[in-house]
Amino acid sequence: MANVLVLSVEVTDAVVAVRANTRSGESVACTGCGRLSEWCHSRYVRSLADVTVAGRPLRIDLSVRRLYCENTACPKVTFAEQVPGLTERYQRRTPRLQHLVEDVGVVLAGRGGSRMLRILNIRLSRVAVLSQLMRVPLPPLVTPRVLGVDDFALYGGTYGTLLVDATTRLPLTLWEGRDAEQLARWLRQHPGVEIACRDGSLTYRQGINIGAPEAVQVSDRFHLWQGLSRRVQDIASAHRGCLPAALPTASASNRAPPEEPAGGTAGDTRAGRHAQRLFEAVQALIRTGRSYSSVARELGLDRRTVGKYARAHTWQEVMRRPPRKPSTLGPYLDHLRQRWDEGQHSAKILHEELQAKGYLGHYQRVKMAVAPLRQGLPLDEPRERPPSPRETTRWITTHPHRRNPHINERLPRLLDRCPELKLTHDLVRRFATMLDNHDATSLPAWLDDLANTGLAPLTGLAGALREDRQAVAQGIATPYNSGVNEGRITDVKLQKRLMAGRAGILLLRHRVVLIAHLRRRYADRLSVSLR
Repeated sequence: MANVLVLSVEVTDAVVAVRANTRSGESVACTGCGRLSEWCHSRYVRSLADVTVAGRPLRIDLSVRRLYCENTACPKVTFAEQVPGLTERYQRRTPRLQHLVEDVGVVLAGRGGSRMLRILNIRLSRVAVLSQLMRVPLPPLVTPRVLGVDDFALYGGTYGTLLVDATTRLPLTLWEGRDAEQLARWLRQHPGVEIACRDGSLTYRQGINIGAPEAVQVSDRFHLWQGLSRRVQDIASAHRGCLPAALPTASASNRAPPEEPAGGTAGDTRAGRHAQRLFEAVQALIRTGRSYSSVARELGLDRRTVGKYARAHTWQEVMRRPPRKPSTLGPYLDHLRQRWDEGQHSAKILHEELQAKGYLGHYQRVKMAVAPLRQGLPLDEPRERPPSPRETTRWITTHPHRRNPHINERLPRLLDRCPELKLTHDLVRRFATMLDNHDATSLPAWLDDLANTGLAPLTGLAGALREDRQAVAQGIATPYNSGVNEGRITDVKLQKRLMAGRAGILLLRHRVVLIAHLRRRYADRLSVSLR
């Protein structure tokens, strides 16, 4: 308002109205040719909305001049003057209010942005907020030196591709689909990518080879470790019968036979008999040379289920164990035994005492727990069960210095019992050493040993890593990774949830790119203010 002459200010409960004029006699640059002019043609009033004042909407009724252009060669005969910081062409909001609407739209999208503006006493529909958001131009795209490529779930079974500048950690663009040709086309249109970080996807590998053949591809360390961990869990599941060996010998002599799907115990159950029948049927049909799809149609199974039974060596490998939940009463058994010996035999009173100590279980659970004591039998002790395949995988993949004493006591006992798990453990530790030292010189020998183990999961992994050996070596030896990609994909999921999953790909791209730059801009301002 410093560049205009304020005539009056009227304050009501509904609005704060300001009347103002532009100053006469000042030269204004023509919007067509840029030549200065003072030749006034006429005046007209523009109504501008500004940010609220004391909770009231602010309206500025500004009288502006229309001037003649004194350049006879200019296609414009007349033009309207603009006040810097107050007016913009074809805009009924001040730049300050317009930037506020755009920022709220970027952060909260349509419906959420409309509600936030309503709190600020600015009335805009969700459609208007989205319209203003889509009018915001995207920042100019600069081809990055280090590019991050990853996919994300868009909706249903549809996936999208996200590109990130790994140096600035800002998203570049995203699109629907994850095919190689689309990525190759983008790389050809934006030459200059030197390093491309990705996961083990064959699609992105082919796209980078086509679009940027000179770029160095880096396979992400996290995905390499994750793929190896999955194979370890497959091996642990196949050797489930060895897992009870991890339990201490003393407790093993006093407990009941362990629940394991090997032998006759699991075969006598309904689930065991069902798994055995399916395994025999699938194996019999596969041996005749039929495809997975043909077998699935005949047996009425999903194709993936048929593949799981076909790849298994025994029916025990496909058995699922029920989830094991620790008893909530376990920490209070000593108190129950002590109070019973002291003469308190009322389950109701014992339950009340346990509730005072923090027990949240039901009275019936306490009543059932003390039932053996009424018959002169010892209190049922919680039985220690063997580790699950997932727990065993975590034991093997955890660094030795980070294992707790419980694991350090049981894991050696398990490895001595199962040569396959011991071999797997040694290979995992060798790969972890390569990752820790950023040294890929021993990768070829490690892959050979992986392929010669005779274990199907590790053999398959060795074949997949050999096909992508150069990128795997770069992922081990170089500091580049896909961590920034995963962070940005988390941000994409957040924006999708804010829009209830109804955003189209254009709106989603606009918000993901703009909100990252908005956060960076405010972070830079904060760092400057703190200095």
